[in-house]
Amino acid sequence: MKTTKQLNLALPAVFVSAVLICVQTSNSAAADTALLNSLTAAEIADGWKLLFDGKTTVGWRGYRRETVPGSWQILDGSLFMDSSARSASGTRDRGDILYDQQFENFHLKLEWKISEGGNSGIFYLGQEPEEQDVIYKTAPEVQVLDNDRHPDARAGIDGNRTAGSLYDLIPARPQNVNPVGEWNTAEVIVNNGSVQHYQNGEVIVEFQLGTKAWHDLVAGSKFPSLNADWADVARRGYIALQDHGDDVWYRNIKIKEL
Repeated sequence: MKTTKQLNLALPAVFVSAVLICVQTSNSAAADTALLNSLTAAEIADGWKLLFDGKTTVGWRGYRRETVPGSWQILDGSLFMDSSARSASGTRDRGDILYDQQFENFHLKLEWKISEGGNSGIFYLGQEPEEQDVIYKTAPEVQVLDNDRHPDARAGIDGNRTAGSLYDLIPARPQNVNPVGEWNTAEVIVNNGSVQHYQNGEVIVEFQLGTKAWHDLVAGSKFPSLNADWADVARRGYIALQDHGDDVWYRNIKIKEL
C-alpha cells in the first residue's frame, strides 16, 4: 500500500507526462499548420506553383470583377466562403472567384471542406465572355457537396451531381467523399483534352473533350439551355471556385503545367 508521501511524489510525474503530451500535440499542430499552403523542395523542382498562400487573396479576383467579393475571406489558412458575410450596408457582396491566369494542360491539386447541407464547385477551363454572368455557363465543374443533406445529390442522373462528379454529366465512381466537416483532396488533370478527376487519391471521373460521345453527353444535360456553345469547352481557361451561398473552405491549392 502506498503511503501519503508516496502518492504525493507520484502526482508530479503524472502532471509532467500530461504537460509533455500537450506540448507534443501543440508542436505537432504547429508543424501541420506550417505545411499548409506550401510547396516542398521536390514540388518546386518538379514545377509546381502555389495558387493560394494561406494569408492573402493575391492572384485571385471575382468573376468579371477586379476585386475579390466580400463573401470570400481568409480563415485559418483557408479560402473561406462565408455565407453570413454582409457589407457595411447590410447587403451580400457575393460572387465566384477565379485565379487570374489561364491554364491549358495542367495538374491541379487542392483540398476542400463543405458545411452541413452545403454546395460549391471547382471550375476549370472557364471563360469570361461579356454575355455570361457566372462561370458555370462556360466551364466543366468538379462538384463540391454534402451528399447526405443537399438535394442536388439526388437530382440529375445516376448521381452525376454528387461530390467529385463532373457536374450534371458524369457521376463520381467510386463515391468516396469524406463526411461533412472533414477535408477532402481533389485533383484535376487536363492534358490535350483528356480529363481526369481524383477524389481522396482515387480516379473517379475520366473523359475526353471534343468527341462525339462528349457532345452527346452534353446534349442530354442542362447546359445547352444555359449556353448553346457549352459543349465547345475552351482548351485554355481559368480555374475558379464557386460561391453557391453556403460555407465552404479551400486550401493547399497548387498547380503544375504539363
